[in-house]
Amino acid sequence: MMTIDVESAARFIAECTGWKATNLTIQKILYLSQVVHLGRTGERLVDTDFEAWDYGPVAPELYRQLKGFGSKPIPEAVFWQARNISAKPAAETLREACQHLGKKSGGDLIKNTHWSGGAWAKRYIPGANVRISAEDMLDEYRNRVRRSSSQAA
Repeated sequence: MMTIDVESAARFIAECTGWKATNLTIQKILYLSQVVHLGRTGERLVDTDFEAWDYGPVAPELYRQLKGFGSKPIPEAVFWQARNISAKPAAETLREACQHLGKKSGGDLIKNTHWSGGAWAKRYIPGANVRISAEDMLDEYRNRVRRSSSQAA
């Protein structure tokens, strides 16, 4: 299985949310998708690293591409170079994430990615933008699975 490019994944998320997704929404859904995909398959979903920033995990290159829109939804035209990934296995992970997270507020998504058992909390240093490793994300996935199993019991 191959990773997909981050711009194509971001476009997929924006489209799944009816073009209502903001930079923050896309960043959070993309990060959580990466955690889940890595945990389930052992492979990265997207071809980029995430860093622990003040408002949570961020894919820096994607952030720079989208930051000019502030808190406004990202329009389709921004993703003119993105490829269609709907037939790829990775699309299923993104589709599932959009169904669960696409209608959540930015604040709810920040709470989710700032979870104390997660990789962001482990790596965050104010102002430092520290890289979040795949191992950190795998630990987060395992912690989330354990937490949901204990809550279901």
